[in-house]
Amino acid sequence: MNPDGKILDDIKIIDLSTFVTGGFCSAMLANQGAEVLKVEQPGYGDAVRHSGPPFINGQSPYYWTLNYGKKSLELDLKNQKAKEALYDLIAEADVFIQNFRPGTAERLDVDYETFSEYNDDLVYLAISAFGQTGPWSKRSGYDLLIQGMGGIMDVTGEEGRQPVKVGLPMTDLITAMWAAFGTMTALYRREQTGEGEYIDLGMLEATLPWLTKQAGMVFAGEETRRMGTKDPVLAPYQTFETKDGYLNICILNEKLWGELCEALDRPDLPADDRFEMNKDRVEHVDELEAEIEDTLAEKTTDEWIEIIAEDAGVPAGPVYDVEEALDNPQIDARGTITEIEHPELGEVPVIEHPIQYHNADSGFDSAPPLLGEHNREVFRELGYSEAEVEALANAGVFGSADDEE
Repeated sequence: MNPDGKILDDIKIIDLSTFVTGGFCSAMLANQGAEVLKVEQPGYGDAVRHSGPPFINGQSPYYWTLNYGKKSLELDLKNQKAKEALYDLIAEADVFIQNFRPGTAERLDVDYETFSEYNDDLVYLAISAFGQTGPWSKRSGYDLLIQGMGGIMDVTGEEGRQPVKVGLPMTDLITAMWAAFGTMTALYRREQTGEGEYIDLGMLEATLPWLTKQAGMVFAGEETRRMGTKDPVLAPYQTFETKDGYLNICILNEKLWGELCEALDRPDLPADDRFEMNKDRVEHVDELEAEIEDTLAEKTTDEWIEIIAEDAGVPAGPVYDVEEALDNPQIDARGTITEIEHPELGEVPVIEHPIQYHNADSGFDSAPPLLGEHNREVFRELGYSEAEVEALANAGVFGSADDEE
């Protein structure tokens, strides 16, 4: 690491993954300074490039959010010369990422054993739906399936209605964060031992630790259920309707409960046996909701935020739409949404990652790449001559129509 730069400034990553699990993982690492070479299918690229609408001048903003700070390299892995070029890249790499179904990497000759012949201290990350072993290992799987099989949909939605998936690709992102964490710990271990690592990461297993309180209920012999925005062990801890919108209130202890009741001018609530202690409020949560919403209906969300959150200091906040979440005084003050120069579109928005160091730098330095934007640059930097790079192009390594100059 450069002491005046980013923590991963000297780390090179080859990312052969598609969509979210590998893409968000390598974006996290790029944010910390790693050089990420995104290897893509010639002429088509990562399928997430085509995810939409919406599109902006043919570009997918969804693709941007997963690929800031990377370089794009087209390689036709059906071409033997492309494989040999990939092996040259692997020899100089620190990390390799793929999210193939188990068995695919071996068929493509991009498996751990093959790569180990070229680089025996490589950190190899294999992401799949169910892991490399077990009776379901050969199945394909995506976020919706894992939300359903991982227990998330069982506790999401309203009681008595069908299960609901979280509106984000939650298990993709959960897996991506485990992947980045595993990569960092493997790199740390390599610093200590000099040894590479093979990481087997399954989406289903990545999801289960996030069940926390619901898992705790099962361990205690209790049944979980869908509760809308209510919480199974805390009350009031949910969304309430106000005069003009919605408000989230989070009460975690009796002190906050008393302060909320004072802010609402409802001294009768803590005096009511049904609502005296948290266990009582959880047991009578529906009656509690009705009482609180009767009061909240008297004022707007903004008025209640000033009374409850600003004046009383009780945890409460509005339910923002996505545009408001991306553009509000707190986010503006923290510089979370910035802009970066795109090679075709001018300035495009960037959602910066949240880790802000005191003694190190972080952040994205470049826009999400155009498909094949760095085909020739990557191999020039690897030490190929201009003639050798031209020979790669002529051999179809970058696909049938390489226009990169």
